[in-house]
Amino acid sequence: MIEKNTKYYAKKILLFVLTFITTTLAGSEWVTNRIPFYSPDYSWTDFLAGMHYSIPFLFVLTVHEFGHFFTAKYHKVEVTLPNYIPGWLGFIPLMSFGTFGALIRIVGPIRSRKQFFDIGIAGPIAGFVVALCVLFYGFTNLPEPEYIFEIHPEYEQYGLDYADHVYDNGEEMMGISLGNNLLFSWFEENIADPERLPNHREIIHYPYLFAGFLALFFTALNLIPIGQLDGGHVIYGLFGAKNHQIIAFTLYMIFTFVAGLGLITAGIDLGDFALYSAMYVGFLYFSFKGLGFQQSTTLMIAVGMFVAQYLTTYIFPSVTGFSGYLLFVFLLGRLIGVKHPVAPDDRPLSTGRKVLGWICLIIFIICFSFEPLVLE
Repeated sequence: MIEKNTKYYAKKILLFVLTFITTTLAGSEWVTNRIPFYSPDYSWTDFLAGMHYSIPFLFVLTVHEFGHFFTAKYHKVEVTLPNYIPGWLGFIPLMSFGTFGALIRIVGPIRSRKQFFDIGIAGPIAGFVVALCVLFYGFTNLPEPEYIFEIHPEYEQYGLDYADHVYDNGEEMMGISLGNNLLFSWFEENIADPERLPNHREIIHYPYLFAGFLALFFTALNLIPIGQLDGGHVIYGLFGAKNHQIIAFTLYMIFTFVAGLGLITAGIDLGDFALYSAMYVGFLYFSFKGLGFQQSTTLMIAVGMFVAQYLTTYIFPSVTGFSGYLLFVFLLGRLIGVKHPVAPDDRPLSTGRKVLGWICLIIFIICFSFEPLVLE
């Protein structure tokens, strides 16, 4: 049992308040392009503008976590309240989402495959519904195209054709451009007013679009069908422990392969190539140690992965992955785990739950981005 005293609740509230402040600080950077401690004209008004990002983003995150929480309570599984993780990187301008997420901790035992499935699926579905609402609001309430001149006054000299001058001529400072996914593209093509639709390099300054895109991105991460992620619970519920192990291992290898594409190429000095290759293989080996193979087998898999990635980019130089996912490769391999525990009651799910499981996998497909963020 969890001892829920005043200190327990005070800690949860404090973490939420801190996360609200850090996400608002991060949001104010994205929305106003003014950065605390860097911009001399940064004001209280700029901070408040960040709430247009922090409120919808934290709302999605909160609904997701309480989806898990209330479902666990329904099944009488002991669980903590969400722990919010503040994460404002103020020393690196425009490189922070303001939080590293939130999580609940399951304390009591989970006794059946159905409970694993229900608790795992509740969060992503609840958060996904709210993310849809945020995106719908954002795409149906786009400001006039001239709004971008409030963020980038230097663009105004070019008029609404600024993209032809700023991006092609390299005048834009380094920043972040959003990638895409199937659902976000659908909103762009079917909901948004094409006359007001912003360039992907500027969506970071449209708080509801940016918060909605990040909500889809983190929903997809949670639904990756590996280990004890929410998607891992779904796969375990649908196919059982034995099939989960095969599916999760296969997808983990594919995920790693895509993430590392283009990280090391042939166009570098031979000495650097040898050093970087050794470091990368070492990283893969350390990440794969959590798979439970013998050391020689783990090393062989790591070397094989590197060779496959290198040859692919050698033959197809334009093919690259998203190296940011390598952090998740490490977390899955060493901390979260690729396997899934077997519940005492391992009876198959009902037909209704199986349908929900397949819906969740579809949600994963339409929300997943192979390259969600591009540094430019």
